[in-house]
Amino acid sequence: MDSFNGFIDALSGAVFFKVPVAGAQIELIVLYLALPMLFFTLWLGFPNITQVGRAIRILRTQPEKGEAKGDVSQWAALSTALSGTIGLGNIAGVAVALTMGGPGAILWMFIIGWFAMTVKMAEVTLGLKYRIFDDAGHVHGGPMYVLKSVGAARGWPKIGMILGGAYAFFALFGAIPMVQVNQSFAQVKVVTGLTNGWAYGVFLAGAVALVTLGGAAWLGEVAKRLTPLKVAVYLAGVLAILILHLDAIPGALALIWDGAWNGQAATGGAVGAFVAGMRRAVFASEAGVGSAVMAHSLARARHPVSEGLVALLEPLLGTMIVCALGGLALVVAGTWNMGLEGIAITSAAFAQVSPWFPWLLAVVVFLFAYSTLVAWGFYGLQAWGYLFGHGPRAQWTYKILYIVALPPAAAIDLGRVVDIVDSSFFLMAIPNVIALYLCAGELRRDVRTYLADKENPA
Repeated sequence: MDSFNGFIDALSGAVFFKVPVAGAQIELIVLYLALPMLFFTLWLGFPNITQVGRAIRILRTQPEKGEAKGDVSQWAALSTALSGTIGLGNIAGVAVALTMGGPGAILWMFIIGWFAMTVKMAEVTLGLKYRIFDDAGHVHGGPMYVLKSVGAARGWPKIGMILGGAYAFFALFGAIPMVQVNQSFAQVKVVTGLTNGWAYGVFLAGAVALVTLGGAAWLGEVAKRLTPLKVAVYLAGVLAILILHLDAIPGALALIWDGAWNGQAATGGAVGAFVAGMRRAVFASEAGVGSAVMAHSLARARHPVSEGLVALLEPLLGTMIVCALGGLALVVAGTWNMGLEGIAITSAAFAQVSPWFPWLLAVVVFLFAYSTLVAWGFYGLQAWGYLFGHGPRAQWTYKILYIVALPPAAAIDLGRVVDIVDSSFFLMAIPNVIALYLCAGELRRDVRTYLADKENPA
């Protein structure tokens, strides 16, 4: 057991190895994910400015069933991806950024989230271009299929197979659901006083099973209804806090702006704010990790670039709007600077509105955790299918394993399971970003061709 623990510690230490940046320590994997955000924003001509309106119009004119290949609508695919990215990290992650980097971290989260839009567009465009259809007409996609196809096209079939297999292997462990269940129960327990972890776990497993056993189409239907609901409930609570502290908003905005450029010694100054904001924005958006590509690959899209443009909206909604407004609410409430940590900071801010408002937060926590579990169950299934086949036996084996793993996660101490999951999640980024760089030339050609075609939504 000691040797296993030593291996996990070594793995976590390697994945989250820190390097000094202007006097602050930052994980190398975060820089690895941040660099393509800057590169592809420049390389593709700032689509995060020029193409947002087009992305919205694509959603309004999305093809109906039979008009394009795919299992779900573009809106359902976007909702499924948002189910995975808008999770507990968007609640607790903002609080962590504030305690680590001060109010200035909120501005940097917003800025990095803006750059993340282009990477999301790039990886999703590739995912649609290289997705495959089985004999029944169902679609399968993700970075593993991109890597396999790109490797074969460039005369490196073995390298493509290895990188694709590595991505799928890491995705299997990155999609282990136990961490989300454990964290959500811990937060619900704090807010509601619920102590029976097994009961919570069984209930959550049953709810997840209703969607997971239903297949991709059922997942899309649930996601396109649940995602707007959970965001609306959370933002309703956030807006209530902002209205309660309306007179404090100008001062809070000034504090956020000043903290981003000047900062305070206690939080590492401006560099500390930048590092904290960049780290949380990368974590929250998942841009470069490639997970959401598996959801977007299901879309009925007329052109790969059209779904890539739709994917632009994902970091816009999840990081730039949800995280930024949540962060502003915590700053005006002042709870970020009261010695609290994580979800307790958000709970204290909600409690300022009304004594029952933390219960609203409990509902939000459950919805965020549930939607993340449903989405990541699908991502894990895609990785499993790539490695072991998409036949009925393989599919049902994974679904049963996934659901059975949920209940005990709410009642046990996960220990180093967290390190395995977190390390695997970010190891997914290594082969995915390699694929992005390899395909940079064809990406730009495809985007320019699509935008020049006057028949496409303008």
